[in-house]
Amino acid sequence: MVVDDKGERGSPPRKAMTIDPWHSRSIDVHRWSDHPEVGKIVDKLWGEFFPAQTGTSRGPKQKTTSKNQLKVLILDLYVAWLDDPTLCIGVSLSSNAWRAGSRYNALHISKKIVGIIKTLHDKGLLDLTKHSHSGPGHKYNRTTRIRASEKLQKRFRKAKLEKDDIGRAEGEEIVILKDDKNKKIEYEDTLATNQMREDLTAYNTLLANSFIDFPDLQKPVIAKDNDNDTLDIHIGTGTTRTRRIFSRNRWDMHGRFYGGWWQRISSETRARINIDDEPTVEVDFVGLHIAILYAEAGKKLDFDPYLVSGKNLLSYPPKLRRKLTKALALIAINAKDKTKAYQAFREGFPAKHIGSYISNSSLDKLLAAFLDRNPILQGKMFTDQGIRLMHLDGQITSRIHNHFTKKGIPVLSVHDSYIIDFRKVAELRQAMADASKAVVGRPLATSIKLPGREEFEWVSDYDLQVYIDNNLNAPRCDGYVERLEAFEARTGRNLGRDYSIPPPGEDDDKGDPDWE
Repeated sequence: MVVDDKGERGSPPRKAMTIDPWHSRSIDVHRWSDHPEVGKIVDKLWGEFFPAQTGTSRGPKQKTTSKNQLKVLILDLYVAWLDDPTLCIGVSLSSNAWRAGSRYNALHISKKIVGIIKTLHDKGLLDLTKHSHSGPGHKYNRTTRIRASEKLQKRFRKAKLEKDDIGRAEGEEIVILKDDKNKKIEYEDTLATNQMREDLTAYNTLLANSFIDFPDLQKPVIAKDNDNDTLDIHIGTGTTRTRRIFSRNRWDMHGRFYGGWWQRISSETRARINIDDEPTVEVDFVGLHIAILYAEAGKKLDFDPYLVSGKNLLSYPPKLRRKLTKALALIAINAKDKTKAYQAFREGFPAKHIGSYISNSSLDKLLAAFLDRNPILQGKMFTDQGIRLMHLDGQITSRIHNHFTKKGIPVLSVHDSYIIDFRKVAELRQAMADASKAVVGRPLATSIKLPGREEFEWVSDYDLQVYIDNNLNAPRCDGYVERLEAFEARTGRNLGRDYSIPPPGEDDDKGDPDWE
């Protein structure tokens, strides 16, 4: 719930503001709630503004009534308003954009919603700015933007409704197939897709019934954590849902897991996460994609592949040189085209950072130094390896998810690293070794990530124990305690801590990379 300085919901009344069409997100057509307050809001809006639609209509019967389509729209507008009253929702007003029978439209939202949006706008309940089309494929093309007007916001302020009272529609598709233009496409289910969906549904159910939060966070909002974010990050059960995405109309391309809010924050911020009111530790695979390529060549990656040297590279400090080398190597492995790869490399750094203006010739030298250190990777650069490697790491993550889901233990994945209750680190590292061996033929090295430590830096049992001791009793702010108590009331769970558990160092694996 958003509260202003006066203790009122949402922002205080304001004059109409011009819509910023780029401060937006896409409409979410899977919002749903059976909360009585939602019914009251929708019934009142329906009776006031859609009286002519209360009778029966001709033609095929809708799978979802117009009134329920209004409900979905109002719920999404309400969530956007809670997140940020200036936030817009992108929505197409073309009838052809709405496919009620699509597997990605579980509530069967139809073109009827276009008329609902127009009516709400005509009645002054929506701020709206029309779509923009500057030409095929133009970067400034966009859909129509809408948001709750001040008139609708007044109704929202009176609503006795919390964000966690709004959930997801049953049957929402979480196994997604896209084409080579990144557009969702329909597909026929197989035994494999059904199993993936079943596994991921169980994982999402576990996350939804787990308390994932920050003890020091007064409000459940994290300010934009990096330059790529345009919106603040809201944490809670509504932002834990994970989906699996495949690409290029193929089930052997991509297949990574996306959706959890923890994927959008820095590793330093992730270190503060509590799961079920317990501190966590993050463990990652050491140079995952590089390690997979080594494994495919029958070799073990047992050193830092990014620690390059050479007389032409002496002007770079070691830490900077490693950072540049890692970024360049991963982009080169993922890319098809060298020129585009180098441009993408520069765009990945903020303005004025040396990485943003480094020359192609300097990048050639850096890449040559990387290949000198990793000759086994000759011929792998600019060969579009990334999407295939993501498919392999997606399989590894799936096995890790399934291992812990069956035990009822939440684990949060960030593609090549995993966050878990500090007492489960040893089991996580073993599960990572087992999963990587099953997928690529040999167990891949893992290492513990601690704040302030460099990647590949050795972490001893003592270092890990000190870190845990310093974080085990982290002060819990009032906002966190309120959310914890609300979670316990909602789920019936009691998350009281047990401090009698022996220190993890007594039976834990060593905290250093397992190739040391």
